[in-house]
Amino acid sequence: MATKPDKETSVTLLERVQKLPADREAWDEFVRRYHPMIHAWCLKWGLQASDAEDVAQDVFAAAAAGLADFRRDRPGDTFRGWLRGITRNKALMHFRRSGRQPAGEGGSDALLRLQDVADPQAECDPEEEAEAGQVYHRALQLLRGEFAEPVWQAFWLTAIDGRAPAALTAELGMSSASIRQAKSRVLRRLKQEVGDLLG
Repeated sequence: MATKPDKETSVTLLERVQKLPADREAWDEFVRRYHPMIHAWCLKWGLQASDAEDVAQDVFAAAAAGLADFRRDRPGDTFRGWLRGITRNKALMHFRRSGRQPAGEGGSDALLRLQDVADPQAECDPEEEAEAGQVYHRALQLLRGEFAEPVWQAFWLTAIDGRAPAALTAELGMSSASIRQAKSRVLRRLKQEVGDLLG
């Protein structure tokens, strides 16, 4: 099944962005996808909107320089976590360069809040989780036609509805092992489609 450019997977996009020479279309799409998230992190950490734009440019420059070295060597490594870490570092560098600490609310300032920011791979906020859910939902819609009805039903009833394979054997006319295998096939394909770029 051919993938249209406007429906390109995150994994494919990452591969295109990593290739040299740079693929201009891929970089434009990369910036379009990740700029809002980077900008939101910057604002959340206390940067002014114009400063957040400058930091976002620094983040994209650093990502471009280091993207070929991005790896998923440890459990929990995600692209979004890597990008958030770069953003946090660039925001801290911005505060140091400017020699100022932004006006704080409630007696604390943004620099102190930034230093207390949890690990970039830690729990996401509800807005990020909703955004990730939309991407996964869209990926599932695109994948639906790739699987036979019994495989899709086994996946849906176990992974989405949370039903136990043993409780579905009579309903689906499949063994528990076949149900687990069907679920695994769809999940493996979903991971190929969206990877772990969303955390």
